[in-house]
Amino acid sequence: MGGMSETGAEKATGSGSESMPDWEKRFRAPRVSLPDWAEDAPQRSLFVSNATGTYELYAWDRTTGAQRQATDRPNGTTDGVLSPDGEWIWWFNDKDGDEFGVWLRQPFGGGPDEPAVPGLDASYPAGLALGRDGRTVVVGRSTDEEGSTIHVVRHDGAGGPDATPVEVYRHRESAGVGDLSHDGTLIAVEHTEHGDAMHSALRVIRPDGSTVAELDDTKGGTVELGLEVLGFAPVEGDTRLLVGHQRRGRWEPMVWDVASGEESDLVLGLPGDVSAEWYPDGSALLIAHDFEARGELFRYDLASRELTRIETPTGSVSGATARPDGTVEYMWSSAAEPPVVRSTAGTVVLDPPGMKAPASVPVEDVWVDGPGGRIHALVQRPAGASGPLPTVFEVHGGPTWHDSDSFAAGPAAWVDHGYAVVRVNYRGSTGYGREWTDALKHRVGLIELEDIAAVREWAITSGLADPDRLVLAGGSWGGYLTLLGIGTQPDAWAVGLAAVPVADYVTAYHDEMEALKAMDRTLLGGTPEEVPGRFAASSPLTYVDEVKAPVYISAGVNDPRCPIRQVENYVDRLAARGAAHEVYRYDAGHGSLVVDERIKQVALELDFADRHMPAAG
Repeated sequence: MGGMSETGAEKATGSGSESMPDWEKRFRAPRVSLPDWAEDAPQRSLFVSNATGTYELYAWDRTTGAQRQATDRPNGTTDGVLSPDGEWIWWFNDKDGDEFGVWLRQPFGGGPDEPAVPGLDASYPAGLALGRDGRTVVVGRSTDEEGSTIHVVRHDGAGGPDATPVEVYRHRESAGVGDLSHDGTLIAVEHTEHGDAMHSALRVIRPDGSTVAELDDTKGGTVELGLEVLGFAPVEGDTRLLVGHQRRGRWEPMVWDVASGEESDLVLGLPGDVSAEWYPDGSALLIAHDFEARGELFRYDLASRELTRIETPTGSVSGATARPDGTVEYMWSSAAEPPVVRSTAGTVVLDPPGMKAPASVPVEDVWVDGPGGRIHALVQRPAGASGPLPTVFEVHGGPTWHDSDSFAAGPAAWVDHGYAVVRVNYRGSTGYGREWTDALKHRVGLIELEDIAAVREWAITSGLADPDRLVLAGGSWGGYLTLLGIGTQPDAWAVGLAAVPVADYVTAYHDEMEALKAMDRTLLGGTPEEVPGRFAASSPLTYVDEVKAPVYISAGVNDPRCPIRQVENYVDRLAARGAAHEVYRYDAGHGSLVVDERIKQVALELDFADRHMPAAG
């Protein structure tokens, strides 16, 4: 069904690809996201691609097959959405990855960008909903000064962007726009007014800000449950809201009629976390089931309550959408096989021309008994290799995330270079039930490292890993755990590689974006002034003088999540004691959307590990 132009693909892959190593090809190969589509113009779609070497938004007219690059910025663009009528592309314009900016829009067919909501100043985004009436827009915002605000804009019949935004919600704690009903009369809001940033409550309001209904599973006791907005029914006058809940210890969907208050529980009998979205006619739900690091899809008929499996290969489904013709499009990959956008019609939806990403090796599932229960780890090793091997513990970010049987160019690069790779879904990870995720409180960082230590012990005693050649590595929260790990477990690791990490927890708290301050207060039980002991115990800076392993740190100078000042504080302490370390600073935010930059960072990490790794034996 088409792909990028040959020119775009050639620019992305570059010349001399025949001699390029496989690990680099995996980064350079043209890649696309699952296409978004306009509800009332489903032939119009929006997707993200790295076809030019930078991840940008692309418009796609499925009727003609024409594709057009919609954004072009030095540091890339991924946040965008189509208006329901398919006439406009809305995209978020920040500065060099700092995540602070405004919404712009441009015609689907091309044309100049214009401010989408001129009356709103720059902020961090907190949700966006565009009405199917062509007039109503709901914008969520967050700033350090104002907290969370939600604004409604009612355009005139011409859809002009000059209507005055009206504030309909404000609170110091985190909140955001969940969805807007089909007729534009109901707004679903996720909020954490109760002060628990890990468990949201829901409120449905009218465009004038008045409350219609409330749903709150956070009871204020020892057990608190979260809720999430999955979407209003796509039917005129329908007041049903699809909601995710945790009432049985994992994420599951239910249907809540916000007008009558009726809650329709969906007992699906699936063991893992379940999410859902509406089929376009509102008669069924597309069910996404995630269990033990793999995903699968189902169709649930609301009238018959029949659950029917949609056949997908074994691996991970990282996104899916039901089309008006009844087909389902989904993004699929496995650790061994690169991602592809498939359709239940039996076709590949988008197949960019040019170089294809080489395959990698499959993962092995390992379960290890740990201090908080059985820990799931995913292991990759070079084909035909026997241990003990130099081994990288690649720690995922989040922390409310998890590693899965999905394609990842970074771990594949380590395998290509002769390393085994172990990825641990420690306590705090999603996908293993609410108790596993919610275990991450107060002893933040130390809990996850206990689980990583248990898996490290298995890796050594099983003969997989050479105990003297262990690398602890990760980005974001994984970078934080890397720095904390080499400080609290100094004899366990030969090398530490930390990308965009939390390094000085107290300074990070004061400098980071407001939504993350709220999350830290939830995780640690207060501010640094209220619980100084907990912040100190969980801060890598506390243990910096114990670090023995050479450490490599990369950091974005515009990062609002793991700000640069707190990284510099940690680096200064390493330098003061003459500890072996290298620092790479780059001009972007929390990671890069530029392919060359990603390749450079992986190459620097591989080189650092090779230079500092002890010899075998």
